[in-house]
Amino acid sequence: MSLRVALVSPIAWRTPPRHYGPWEQIVSLLAEGLMARGVDVTLFATADSLTAGRLQAVCPVGYEEDPSLDAKVWECLHLSEVFENAADFDLIHNHFDFLPLSYSGLVDTPVVTTIHGFSSPGILPVYRKYNGRVHYVSISDSDRAPGLDYLATVYHGIDLGQFTFQEGPGQDLVFLGRLHPDKGAHEAIEIARRAGVRLRIAGIVQDRDYFQERVLPWIDGDRVVYEGSVGPEQRDRLLGSAKALLHPISFAEPFGLSVVEAMATGTPVIAYPLGSMPEIISPGETGFLVTGAAEAAAAVARLPEISRQRCRKEVEERFSAERMVDDYLRVYERIVSDFRRSSKASSETVAMLEARSDIA
Repeated sequence: MSLRVALVSPIAWRTPPRHYGPWEQIVSLLAEGLMARGVDVTLFATADSLTAGRLQAVCPVGYEEDPSLDAKVWECLHLSEVFENAADFDLIHNHFDFLPLSYSGLVDTPVVTTIHGFSSPGILPVYRKYNGRVHYVSISDSDRAPGLDYLATVYHGIDLGQFTFQEGPGQDLVFLGRLHPDKGAHEAIEIARRAGVRLRIAGIVQDRDYFQERVLPWIDGDRVVYEGSVGPEQRDRLLGSAKALLHPISFAEPFGLSVVEAMATGTPVIAYPLGSMPEIISPGETGFLVTGAAEAAAAVARLPEISRQRCRKEVEERFSAERMVDDYLRVYERIVSDFRRSSKASSETVAMLEARSDIA
C-alpha cells in the first residue's frame, strides 16, 4: 500500500533532540524508519530538525531552546500548518498530545494519535470527546485510560546502533532522567548510599526547587556525581559503564526509554514496579523490581545473577526501532484500508440515491 503520512512532532525541542526530548526522539526514529520502507513521509517539526525526507516547518527552533519564542503562539502556527494541508495526506500521525485532536473534526483525513502519557486528568475530556473519531495508540498496556478505545499498543523502539553492548559491568550505579520528584533521583542517592556504591546522575533539571533541596546537597563530585544533560554519545558511555541503572520512580511511568537504553548496553535495571515497569523488565533476567530503597540496595548485591547478554537480547527482540516501525505500519494499513473502504461505500450510496432521484 502506497502511503502519504504527515508525522507531527512536538516543537519543544529539535527532532531528533540534541540532548533531551523523548517524544521528538521517537518521532525521528519512526520518520526515518518509515521512509526506509518506502512510505512518503512529511515531518512537521522545528525548522532546524534533521530528516532524510521532507520537512515542513514554521517554528524556527524548539521553544525550550529559545526562550524568546511564545510556546502557545508557535504551537498554534505549527498545528494549523499540519491541518491546513491535511488533504495532501492519507493519514496524519499525531505525537503532539491532545491539542491536535481539536482540529481533527475539521478535516476528512484520518488521524491517529500516539498517547505518550497523560500529563494530568484535566486533559481527559479532550480525549473522550474525540474517542471514536481519532484512533488512539498507547505506548504500554498500563497507560490506558478507562473509557477510551485503543487500536493498539506500540512499545517505543530505539536505534540499537547508538548503544554499544558492554560485556562486563562497571563499578558505578547510574541515574538517568529528569530531575523531578516523579523520577526519584533522591531515592537513587539513598539506594547508592545504602549499597555503598558511587552514583552518577545525568538529566535536565526540570524542578529547580527539588534539585536545590533534595539532590544538590548530596553531590560531592566523589560518591555522588552530577554530569548534566547528556547527548547520545555520552549517554551510551554512561549507561554502558554502569553496574546498574536505578529507576526509583514515584509515578505510573507510561514507558521509560532510559530503561530500554540501559538494557541495550547490557546494563540491568533496578526499578520500582510502577506503570510500565513490569511490562519492560523481566525480574531476575533483565533487572529487579523492588519496593523501597532497602530492597533496591539489596538488589545491587544480586546484580551478578543478571546476564548482560540477556539484557541486550531482550531489547533486540522487543524494543528495536525496526519492530516499532513494523507495528505502526500495521496500524496505518488498518486505518487507511478501513477509511478507503468506508469512503467507497459512501460514494456508492450517494451515486445510488442520485440514480433513484433521476428515475423518479
